[in-house]
Amino acid sequence: MATTIRKKYFQRAIGVILVLIGVNIAAAYIHGRWDLTAEKRYTLSNNTIQLLKKLDSPIEIEVYLKGDYPASFKQLAQATQELLEEFREYGKQNIRFTFVNPGQGLSDSARMKFLGELTAQGIMPFNMKVQEDAHDGYAEKLIFPGAMLHYKDKKTGINLLKNQGGQDPMQTMNSSESLLEYQFASAISKLQEAEKPLIGYMMGHGESLGAEVYDALTTLQSNYNLDTLTIQTTPYIPRDFDVILFAKPAAAFSDADKFKIDQYVMNGGKVMWFIDETNASLDSLQKKESFLAFDRGLNLEDLLFRYGVRINQDIIQDLQCDAVPLVVGNVGNRPQIQPLPFPMFPLLNPTGAHPIVRNMDLVLSHFSSSLDTIRNENIKKTILLTSSRTSKTMRVPAEISWTSLKVQPNTREYRKSFIPAAVLLEGKFTSLYHNHVDPAVAGPLEQASHTPVKAETDKANAMIVVSDGDLIANAISRKDGPLQMGINEYNPGYAFANKEFMLNCLEYLTGRQGIMESRNKEITLRLLDAEKVKKEKTKWQFICFAVPVGLILLFAMVFLFIRQRRFAE
Repeated sequence: MATTIRKKYFQRAIGVILVLIGVNIAAAYIHGRWDLTAEKRYTLSNNTIQLLKKLDSPIEIEVYLKGDYPASFKQLAQATQELLEEFREYGKQNIRFTFVNPGQGLSDSARMKFLGELTAQGIMPFNMKVQEDAHDGYAEKLIFPGAMLHYKDKKTGINLLKNQGGQDPMQTMNSSESLLEYQFASAISKLQEAEKPLIGYMMGHGESLGAEVYDALTTLQSNYNLDTLTIQTTPYIPRDFDVILFAKPAAAFSDADKFKIDQYVMNGGKVMWFIDETNASLDSLQKKESFLAFDRGLNLEDLLFRYGVRINQDIIQDLQCDAVPLVVGNVGNRPQIQPLPFPMFPLLNPTGAHPIVRNMDLVLSHFSSSLDTIRNENIKKTILLTSSRTSKTMRVPAEISWTSLKVQPNTREYRKSFIPAAVLLEGKFTSLYHNHVDPAVAGPLEQASHTPVKAETDKANAMIVVSDGDLIANAISRKDGPLQMGINEYNPGYAFANKEFMLNCLEYLTGRQGIMESRNKEITLRLLDAEKVKKEKTKWQFICFAVPVGLILLFAMVFLFIRQRRFAE
């Protein structure tokens, strides 16, 4: 009898073990995932899923977020790991990732060389203050919150920590988490491209082409195929260019030049305009105490008006602005220099309504003009950058001087809000030369391009107009040379989102709209009410301490009561 019982229990145990093995094997091949979060933070966009499923070779990802970091960075590391695990669900064995401590185990020289390579790949360092011992002060520690992606013989770096000027640190981390999917998906998409889009950097009208646009040109060369094109010496703009870019032209455009641009647009070409409508510049102000700002006379008003926008002959002034150093007095024989806010250097706000500017930091600008959109049912206008709530415009011609900086701004004059400074135009554009084409101009273009003159685009097209040519310019340091765009030479520790804005615009125009949809993801930051926490702190401390203890005592009393009743019977 005892042997039969043991045999029966043994068979049951074997059966349970076999069932568990079968369940584990089935779970390895058949399993489901449910995202129960309100904002669907663990759900990838359809375009990202399709991108991962089509991988033909492994993507090796090194994430540099391993180490003794504060809680906020550990949270970013955890969010990155969760995202990459989700990537692996769809990319299978083609997604491989590791978390490493950059430079660990290397000699000082090898470590500096390795960190230099990270910076060269665009992974920017973050200077973090840490307290190594309770009795010591704070020490500075250089960390690289980024990741390196390797695909076949190519590699690219991405920054996981996004700068958010003036934001709460928790909100900065929240914005960084929101952009993780886009960051990785965009990098993977670029690595897989067989041929990079071709960008035409337009010349012939005094456009910037020197140290002042060094960062813009090197950034374009790193992410795209780049070529220059002098518009006067070419009979037409080849359609091989995916996007043409005008960077701060200074000379007037002739009708022949505008006709070439117009027909490029009519044939589906896309344009990025960085236009300074006035001649105002910091160089002019540095050479003398004051100068007269006036209209450049670029002769682009009619062309842009036809496409749906007008750049006004004015300068935006904003209380939300960058600072410039100014001599405010003398201490002994030495001048006393103090950074003073310069309202004509507004920090432009991303509107947040479009993937190009979603979760993006402020953008530094110099002497921007206001934009007006023109009513046109065929063209959709999306404002990308605006001034703040406290701004105004100054009509040109006008005198600009250093003296004005020493006067406290009258806040009652800054009554305008959200003045547009950058706009995306999308739709079917109509030619400026519709019904009045000059045969002497049209003939050579048709003959050279083998394409008839068009009166409108066959399908929807797009262009972006920015009313500041200096937005993609960089400061030049006497010590370090050209800096990154968006950095004030006198405050080099912080970079605004100028580079990110330029790259996002080009990504959108070159046809990567699908990947950019993941920029719309927004993770809700659910913070505790600090005032309520302070007021009810004692109550909740008591509840957290007393309730668990009370439940245990209650369970013990009930258990003893039932036990006594049972054995009493």
